[in-house]
Amino acid sequence: MLVLEEKIYFWLLLVIPLVLLVYVAQVIWKKKTQKKFAESSFLEKLSPDKSIFKPLLKMILLSLAFACFVIALVNPKIGSKTETLKREGVDVVFAVDVSKSMLAEDIAPNRLEKSKQLVTQIINNLASDRIGIIAYAGSAFPQLPITTDYGSAKLFLQAMNTDMVSSQGTAIGEAIQLAETYYNDESQTSRVLFILSDGENHGGEIEEVLNEAEEKGIRIFTIGVGTQKGGTIPIKRNGVTQSYKKDTNGETVITRLDAATLEEIAEEANGVYIDGTNTKEVLDKVTEALNSLEKTEFETKQYAAYKDQFQWFIAFGILFIVLDVLLLERKTAWVTQLNLFNEKKDKNAA
Repeated sequence: MLVLEEKIYFWLLLVIPLVLLVYVAQVIWKKKTQKKFAESSFLEKLSPDKSIFKPLLKMILLSLAFACFVIALVNPKIGSKTETLKREGVDVVFAVDVSKSMLAEDIAPNRLEKSKQLVTQIINNLASDRIGIIAYAGSAFPQLPITTDYGSAKLFLQAMNTDMVSSQGTAIGEAIQLAETYYNDESQTSRVLFILSDGENHGGEIEEVLNEAEEKGIRIFTIGVGTQKGGTIPIKRNGVTQSYKKDTNGETVITRLDAATLEEIAEEANGVYIDGTNTKEVLDKVTEALNSLEKTEFETKQYAAYKDQFQWFIAFGILFIVLDVLLLERKTAWVTQLNLFNEKKDKNAA
């Protein structure tokens, strides 16, 4: 298996056609200038041993040397062997509230950004657990299926915003039902669902959903993001606040953290409610909760051990440079004796 470690250096290869264009332009200019000085036949008599093709060959050798050094910077690697790696952990799903109320700035920078920061920090503390991400507001939809690719999870997480779901509300029940589909029934891993929300307007009774989740062995931890005092929901354009969201009566909407609802959900689902205000406290409680769960071997992967191959390209690059230095621009004697272009015959005829 071939892996290219630093692909960005391939852009340096664009230098080669530019240099070749400059070389061609220089050759054309040189010929025009020589014609002004003397006729071509006279110039041949002045420098009879000057080769026409060797300057081009030297340029090609330099271009090949440069290309080899660029590929060496890219550092191609070839898989040499495989290793078996066993992973143990739990299945963790994050359900992030992306309703408009999460734009409130009663917790800096706002509730949604704080939620994303918390999830990112939790992921950073994980070792070999599998993770998935769900976004929900008035409805829920999958953002990232269960995976061990933490890098992709962070990218998907950062792309989440309040415009992802057209219907507004906080459909926690639907998010829980969607999370149930994330877990593999065949694997007996511990199952955890973290719900990050302000808990406001959760959209009806969800006791039946919670009972179903408990039957499937899913422990639900809720993380409250917001304050009891609450805050307004800014309406921004290009990052500048234009106004604040108002209700049907024209009054400015004040959204508050509904901690009681989140506590109730966690209690009924054999989980714990966590105040999301202090990041360190959240991480400590999450780590404690995950460490208390049974770790299950859920995956065995084959990983290739790679060996660097850049040294070969450096060697070839040096070889091309040495050839360029040793290659003189005068004609090669044995090639001249071959009389490939009938030069001697033409001279005798003259």
